[in-house]
Amino acid sequence: MLQRKLRPGDLEVSELALGTMTFGLQTPEVEAHRILDHARAAGVNFFDTAEMYPAPADAELYGESERIVGRWLDGRGDRDEMVIATKACGPGQFVKWIRNGDSTHTLGNLRAAVEGSLERLKIDCIDLFQLHWPDRAANFFGQLGFKPASNESPFDVEQTLIALQRLVDEGLIRGIGVCNETAWGLHRFLSIAERLDLPLLNSVQNPYNLLNRTLEVGIAEFAERENLPVLAYSPLGFGLLTGKYFASQPDPDSRLNRFKHYKRYQSEQALAAAKRYCTLAAEHQLEPASMAVAWLRSKPFVASVIIGASKLAQLEANLEALTVTITPALASAIDQIHREIPNPCP
Repeated sequence: MLQRKLRPGDLEVSELALGTMTFGLQTPEVEAHRILDHARAAGVNFFDTAEMYPAPADAELYGESERIVGRWLDGRGDRDEMVIATKACGPGQFVKWIRNGDSTHTLGNLRAAVEGSLERLKIDCIDLFQLHWPDRAANFFGQLGFKPASNESPFDVEQTLIALQRLVDEGLIRGIGVCNETAWGLHRFLSIAERLDLPLLNSVQNPYNLLNRTLEVGIAEFAERENLPVLAYSPLGFGLLTGKYFASQPDPDSRLNRFKHYKRYQSEQALAAAKRYCTLAAEHQLEPASMAVAWLRSKPFVASVIIGASKLAQLEANLEALTVTITPALASAIDQIHREIPNPCP
């Protein structure tokens, strides 16, 4: 498996990363550890989690994904060969049990997030510490049509970077990243860091898949021109791009069947587009999931694709993408579907 550098510094990550947001809810610990072992044996060195996980977020399960990863890491002899990434949540009443729902990115809040994650992960330094979503009014998690919040919490990107510098200086974190960020946000983080000699972003982790290519509108140019690696999450559009929802007997335990509130992936346009991509994959003798992940791997600004697996068989299917090449003809056919049904799951 190829290794790619995150910028700046010496963090090298595998081109496929393992996301862990199902661990502790859909995926019990024994199966989670089997998945982690299999991913590591396949060459994955990059593991992504968050203090909020598992998702959907739940007060009783807060931090359980990190605990499961931590118990797996504990006692392993190859910790120094792995890149462990986690995330501090932002403000929001949907996570009101985390710092009373007021997790603006201040030093106090970020320190609390880091210390909690270190304890749960059973490590002494987080390799990539990410801000899970902006602490300001912005479009993320499927929101369209920007509407400035009349009562948003005060935010200060400069003070956030100063806080992150403190945590780096103290040896608690190595690199920093943002998630679910906008072009404006990236501009602020990069320009302030360069002007004040504060930590530069190592990466941006945003949703990117065949059903949601909005990242290509603004973020991709930042990534390309500023050498800022993209970590692509939700590569299979909540499983729509696996084809499993078009089976004669869909799995009742799958995410969209189990968590009905994820309307973002259940529109008529989403289902129509996903079905066409699955049909296209079959025409090229490919598994739909393999094609979807391989398409992301073909993008030069994508450093790593964060694959999720609630079962070992799903991980094995995702790993098959390493053997798939997106030919010019296939890329053209993919683009044609996108032109006809653009971004049904932004």
